[in-house]
Amino acid sequence: MALQDVCKWQAPGTQGPSSPHLPRAGGWAMPPGWDPQTFLRIHGPRLAHGTTTLAFRFRHGVIAAADTRSSCGNYVQCPASCKIIPVHQHLVGTTSGTSADCAAWYRVLRRELRLRALRDGQLPSVAGAAKLLSAMMSCYRGLDLCVATALCGWDRSGPALFYVYSDGTRLQGNIFSVGSGSPYAYGVLDRGYRYDMSPQEAYALARCAVAHATHRDAYSGGSVDLFHVRENGWEYVSRNDAYVLYSELQKLPEPGKEEEEEARWDQPEPVTLHRDSRMPAETEML
Repeated sequence: MALQDVCKWQAPGTQGPSSPHLPRAGGWAMPPGWDPQTFLRIHGPRLAHGTTTLAFRFRHGVIAAADTRSSCGNYVQCPASCKIIPVHQHLVGTTSGTSADCAAWYRVLRRELRLRALRDGQLPSVAGAAKLLSAMMSCYRGLDLCVATALCGWDRSGPALFYVYSDGTRLQGNIFSVGSGSPYAYGVLDRGYRYDMSPQEAYALARCAVAHATHRDAYSGGSVDLFHVRENGWEYVSRNDAYVLYSELQKLPEPGKEEEEEARWDQPEPVTLHRDSRMPAETEML
């Protein structure tokens, strides 16, 4: 027997008296916040997510760097989160977007690559890993999935770098920066990037780019994590405080300024030619 028959309740608009003990349809009294999404949209603050992640390829491998602060608006959730996730022994990935989505899909990718390595007997290529991740996430297009990552690795073809987005976008390149601080990081990278850099120069460039981005971007901060993917695998290089790093960078001379000063002093003084008053006007014009 149905519950409405036991309680002798009838829907509005039907014949017969309705029970005084049950409210009308749609009139249930619910406490505020029973639907978190609706409550936050109406009464809560505007949530904004941000980060700064970057990766670039050079002669000695691939560099991956990121800040460590996880925030929603002005609320700092975690000041020391790790946004660079090791995927395989020769592959790491940066995370930007929804943290839960990034962690879940990296677990799926890590499992698939381990199975492929066991089946094929060799390390999967970076291009194959990027294609696999892109194909898996493209099936969920339009379902509010938010994952933006840079896959950094070294395979049989050498150092490789791919950008993968949750809508299925897959791009190969030498420099990628993802997150709200990426415009500031690109400004530093475009000026100082060279493919034939030494490892120490690459470390300094990555730290400088993230530190400047954390200084200008309100949603980035904390520390600067640095990874280096070599031929024999990935290596966790360092973690530096972003504020201390930016303060130290401000004390350094501007790159190229000393060379410009030396070149200016080495140039001979310009010779000023004075016109002879005895020279005729026709000769002067010629």
